[in-house]
Amino acid sequence: MVSEASQAQAVDAARTAGELRRARLAVLVYFFVAGVVLATWASRIPDVKAQVGIGDGELSLGLLGLAVGALAAMQVAGRVTDRFGSAALVVPAAVLGSLSLAGPGHAHTLPALFAALFALGAGHGMIDVPMNVHAARVERAYGRPIMASFHAAFSIGGFAGAGIGALSAFAGIGPVPTFWTVALVLAAVSVAARSGLLPGADTAPAAPRDGAAPSTGPAPGLRPKVLLFGLVAFGAFVAEGAAVDWTSVYLHDTAGASGAVAAAGFAVFSALMAAGRLVGDRLSARFGPVALVRGCGLLAVSGLGLALLVPHPAVALAGFGLMGAGLSCVVPQVFTAATSYDPRRAGRDLGLVAAAGYVGLLSGPVAIGAVAHLVDLRTALLFPAVLILFAVAVAGALRVRPVD
Repeated sequence: MVSEASQAQAVDAARTAGELRRARLAVLVYFFVAGVVLATWASRIPDVKAQVGIGDGELSLGLLGLAVGALAAMQVAGRVTDRFGSAALVVPAAVLGSLSLAGPGHAHTLPALFAALFALGAGHGMIDVPMNVHAARVERAYGRPIMASFHAAFSIGGFAGAGIGALSAFAGIGPVPTFWTVALVLAAVSVAARSGLLPGADTAPAAPRDGAAPSTGPAPGLRPKVLLFGLVAFGAFVAEGAAVDWTSVYLHDTAGASGAVAAAGFAVFSALMAAGRLVGDRLSARFGPVALVRGCGLLAVSGLGLALLVPHPAVALAGFGLMGAGLSCVVPQVFTAATSYDPRRAGRDLGLVAAAGYVGLLSGPVAIGAVAHLVDLRTALLFPAVLILFAVAVAGALRVRPVD
């Protein structure tokens, strides 16, 4: 009897080029939507912080709500996706995730901000799981690596959302009308993109890479190398989370930038991260994943160091831009290594590595805020720099051969 997984793989392989292009475009839209939501919130953090009347330490408590909401929702989303399929969940998750953006604009107390950010984090967690599952399915059907393009769409969405936030701040438009307008537009876009998704089951066995024969027999337990991949992802996502939540605050409070310039900080970071991801696959093919991650990691540390050493608005903007370009290729290379290491359990390994990364993305900014409350934000931002250097040091682990 043919298994459901084999049937799903055969159906996807038989789809026309037009159907696959539409599916790829649809998934690109959902990555873009997720990026816009997160960046629009991040770009207006100083305004919401002032509205609530809190400092960096209290803000870190509010951001904890974002982390808790996302991690809790990811657990639910994983089970729902496995049961009903990614196409069934991604649309309502994207709509709810978009609408959750409006909440923080109405917060005037720390508990209200925590609750609003919990909902925003839950919305992000709910869309993140099914859109990545569907992206992996589309990539399998294409038969070649295209995951970097989806991550680029998220970064482009981040650039767009940060730009919206900067323009609205420059125009004197408050967070509430900004958040509601963006939320309603993105909810409509999420519904419109639904028709391009691939129907049916998501499950299909992962194909071996580099011509390796498929493995048989039971897959081994969690290996140290997979844990190492997770630690690298954790460090890269901590640095990205620091840029999401603290770039605008650093530019405004430490570098003395105006509200509009501070809001543009994450836009610059996202723009150069998107540019790096658009060429990431070609760079990896030319230089290899190890050299690419080492070079990108050093570029990211140099950019962050520049921003911290010279707290001037223009210099800090350039530094955060270099940081974005450097971080752009790290996570895609880690994800590729995780799926290549053992094709028998590519999904499980990637799930563990991605979970470690998102823990860093969501909890790292909270830790940075706590340290900033004890010392100062410039010192606290040294934490992601150390983690990036760790990724540079262990980049050799990304040179993998499929296990027997």
